[in-house]
Amino acid sequence: MSDEAEKWRLIGDRLRQAREYLELKQEEAADAVGLSRSALSLVENGRRKVDAVELARFAEVYGQTIEALTGTARAHPLPESVQALARAATELSADDRAELLRFAEFLQTRGPRSVSSG
Repeated sequence: MSDEAEKWRLIGDRLRQAREYLELKQEEAADAVGLSRSALSLVENGRRKVDAVELARFAEVYGQTIEALTGTARAHPLPESVQALARAATELSADDRAELLRFAEFLQTRGPRSVSSG
């Protein structure tokens, strides 16, 4: 496999992972981006390239940056506690994950809290 083909395969993998993370079916994602389901399947398998306009649509629909979808963004390692929380959340129902997200958003609105040395 050529370097270019491998790059398109990796972009397709990232797009598929982003879609699956949002729990979207291929049909739903394809409609949102303006592609056919078969074209989306080809993209996710690295057998069809996406142009800049399509990539921007994917980024908007998936709530990701173009850099994240293409793999050009620097990944910052997540703290172990965040990774553990993510692993635990995968075992929850969709309703419970939504509740967990609302709670996390609530905590963010409170702002940073200092730890007392009591």
